[in-house]
Amino acid sequence: MRHHGQPPSVVCTGLGFSWPDGAPVLDSLTTTVPAGRTSLVGLNGAGKSTFLRLVAGELSPTSGTVRVEGDVGYLPQDLALDTGLRVDEALGIAEQRAALHAVDRGDVREEHLATIGTDWDVEEHAVAVLGRLGLDGLGLDRTTGEISGGEAVLLRLAAVLLARPDVLLLDEPTNSLDTTARARLYDVVADFPGTLVVASHDRGLLERVDHVGELRDGVLTWYGGNLTAYEEAVAAQQEAARRDLRDAESHLRKQRRELADAQVKLARRRRYGQKMWDTKREPKVVMGERKRQAQVAAGKHRIMHEGQVDDARARRDEAESAVRDDDAIRVDLPDTAVPARRTVLTVRDAVLPYGVRATGELLVRGPERVALVGRNGAGKTTLLRALAGEVRPSAGTARAHVPLRFLPQRLDLLDDELSVAENVGRFAPGAGVNDVRAALARFEFRGRAADQEVGTLSGGERFRATLAALLLARPAPQLLLLDEPTNNLDLTSRHRLTTALESFRGALVVVSHDQEFLRSVGVERWLLLDAGLSELRPDDPDLAG
Repeated sequence: MRHHGQPPSVVCTGLGFSWPDGAPVLDSLTTTVPAGRTSLVGLNGAGKSTFLRLVAGELSPTSGTVRVEGDVGYLPQDLALDTGLRVDEALGIAEQRAALHAVDRGDVREEHLATIGTDWDVEEHAVAVLGRLGLDGLGLDRTTGEISGGEAVLLRLAAVLLARPDVLLLDEPTNSLDTTARARLYDVVADFPGTLVVASHDRGLLERVDHVGELRDGVLTWYGGNLTAYEEAVAAQQEAARRDLRDAESHLRKQRRELADAQVKLARRRRYGQKMWDTKREPKVVMGERKRQAQVAAGKHRIMHEGQVDDARARRDEAESAVRDDDAIRVDLPDTAVPARRTVLTVRDAVLPYGVRATGELLVRGPERVALVGRNGAGKTTLLRALAGEVRPSAGTARAHVPLRFLPQRLDLLDDELSVAENVGRFAPGAGVNDVRAALARFEFRGRAADQEVGTLSGGERFRATLAALLLARPAPQLLLLDEPTNNLDLTSRHRLTTALESFRGALVVVSHDQEFLRSVGVERWLLLDAGLSELRPDDPDLAG
C-alpha cells in the first residue's frame, strides 16, 4: 500500500512495447498519470488497451519502465468468467468465507485466523459492493453460469473493488451494460478515491473524469477537464493549426511566384547578353567578363530563391502535419448490407407526374451503385421521389423492396428547432441517448456541437447532420437515393460524403453530373433518363450531360 497522504501515481519512463512479430505499439513513452479520474482516448489501434495492460503488469515492456505506487486493480475489456464458479469464488473471497464460517462453528485454528487476517467483515463488504452495483439478488453461493453478460462485467468489477485498489484501471467497462447498470458504474467512477484510468467510448462515463489522456502516434498528451473540455481544446488547437497551414501555404505560393519572377528576369538578362554578344557592340573580353559575372550573380540569385521556396515548403509541411486527418467521417454500417442477388428496386414502364416517362425496365440487385443521368428537366428527381414513395406512378411500376432513405437537394429533412442529436433521434427511435451521441461524434458532432439547433448550422454542418440522420436511421437503410448531393459542397464536405459512403454497404442510386464524384463512390452502372431508361457505357458522350 502507498504511504499515508501520498497520492498514488503511475510513472512511465522510456516505455516501449512491441508484439512478438515486431509490430511496435509504444516507443520511448515518458509520462506521469495524474491523480484523480482520467480517461484514455485515441483512435482504434492507438495502444490504449496495451498501455493499461502494461500498467497492470499483465504485459512486460520491451524497453523502459512502469512504476506504480499503490495496489492496482484492473478490469480488462474481454475476460470470460468460468461458468462453474460460485459468486464468492469469482469475487476472490471463497477461502476467507470458509475460514469465517469455520471460526463461527468454534474452529479457531491458526490457519483460519491467518486466512481471515483483518477482513472479518469481508462477507458484509462483498454484499454491500454487490448491492452498490445493482447485484443485490446475487447470492454469494450462486454459480456465475446463471448470470447475464452485463452482470458478469459488474461482478468482475466488484471483485476488483473488493481488493480496495489504490489505482483502478478500466478497459471499456460499459460494454454489455444497460442504462441502469451504466449509471451505477458512473457512480463508482465518480466516488473512487484513488487514481482511476478508464479507456472508453462512452460519453456519459468520459464526462465524469478530471483529465483526458490522448494516445496518438505513440505520444500521450494530457488535457485538464472532462471529454467536452478535451474536445473544445482540440478544436481550438486544430483551428490554430489550420490557420498556420493557410499562412504557410500562402507564403509558399508567394515564394514560388518570386522564384518564377526571378527566373523570367534572368532569362531576359541572358537574352540581352546574347544579343550584345551577337552584335559585338563591346570588346569580346569585356563581354566575356560581363557574361561570367552575370552567370555567377544569376546562380546566386536562383539558389537564394530556391532556398526560400524550400524553406517555405518545409514550413508548409510542418504546419500540415499539425492538422489532423481525423475529421473524415468514420462509421461502420454493417446493418445496411444487402445480399448480392436480392432485388432492391424495380422500375418498369413507369408514367410519373410532370410528364415523366421511365419506359423500359430497371432492376437493381444487391449492393449495386447506379448513377442516374440526363438533361435538366428529364425527370430524374421525380423518379427518385417515386422510388421513395413521395409520388405515385399513374401507370407501370417504380418501387423499392428494401428500407431506404432519400437525400433531396434541399436538405430539408431536419427540424430547424430541434438539436442535431434530437433530429437524429427522430430517425432512430429506440436508440439510447449515448448511442446517438457516440454515433454523432463520428460525424464530427462532438460535445456541445450535438446540442446545437439545426437552424443555426452552416451549410456544411447541416449537410453532415442530414447525412448522419440518414445513415444512422432505424431500420437501417439498405438503399440510398441521393439527388445532386455534391451541389454547393466544398472540397472538404465532398471528401466527407465520399468517406461516409464507403462505409455504406447497401445499394446506391445517385443523380449527379459530377463524374469524378460518381466514380469515387464506386458507381459502375450509368442509366440515362430521356423519354425512357437506357443503359450507358462509362465512356458514352451522354455522360457529359
